[in-house]
Amino acid sequence: MSGNNWGYGKENGPSLWHKQYPTAKGSRQSPIDIVPHQLSHDPSLGPIVPNYDQCTSLNISNNGHSVAVEFDDSDDRSVIRGGPLDNPYRLKQFHFHWGGKGCHGSEHTVAGNSYASELHLVHWNAVKYKTYEEAATAPNGLAVLGIFLQTGDDHRWLHTITDALYMVKFKGSVTDFKGFNPKCLLPSSLHYWTYLGSLTTPPLHESVIWIILKEPISVSERQLSKFRMLLSTGEEEDQRIHMENNFRPPQPLKGRRVRSSV
Repeated sequence: MSGNNWGYGKENGPSLWHKQYPTAKGSRQSPIDIVPHQLSHDPSLGPIVPNYDQCTSLNISNNGHSVAVEFDDSDDRSVIRGGPLDNPYRLKQFHFHWGGKGCHGSEHTVAGNSYASELHLVHWNAVKYKTYEEAATAPNGLAVLGIFLQTGDDHRWLHTITDALYMVKFKGSVTDFKGFNPKCLLPSSLHYWTYLGSLTTPPLHESVIWIILKEPISVSERQLSKFRMLLSTGEEEDQRIHMENNFRPPQPLKGRRVRSSV
């Protein structure tokens, strides 16, 4: 396993990432198992305020590990603030993690239970750092808003994304995806858990302030199945490997404190 050859299979999966990325065994790795009854409310935590009204989505792409929607992050038009954050963080992209058919695929778990899927809205600290790349290696550089997806009824806005997936079926494909506001993917309650962690994919930088929303959103099995049609292989490759179970299992807490907003 070298460079960008990591993945989620037997030969290149999460249990082997440490060989190429020693940080995998670091002291603030993500995801984790959140155990609500062991947590106490932290009265110093205010509400989290996503301000996405002016956001500008650019494109949707398949990087071979997930599907991501990228945003214009050249100014503060779409930021998240409040909660554990000292200043606004700019929205850079969002992506999903999911399981195989009939399997759960969230990265974080709650009292040992996983959800069908997990959405990550990735933001960076443009007050302290000049670029996303610089922020991604700094201890307080990123803020990721995590949202659980549970199976149920169709999600009325997710179809905007699932309808575009056929255009990015193959690894390396990218297409315009303008005018999407992720505000429509937020649950009605923004109560959250927060802790200091890492990226959940290599290079696994320990740079993330995690904000995990307690309330999941509902999506249908039919909508989730469209994610599983994506391929982690390129159009020119002979093999056709479907993208599924693209999640890292929970990592040891190693003494970290998880705080609850309520």
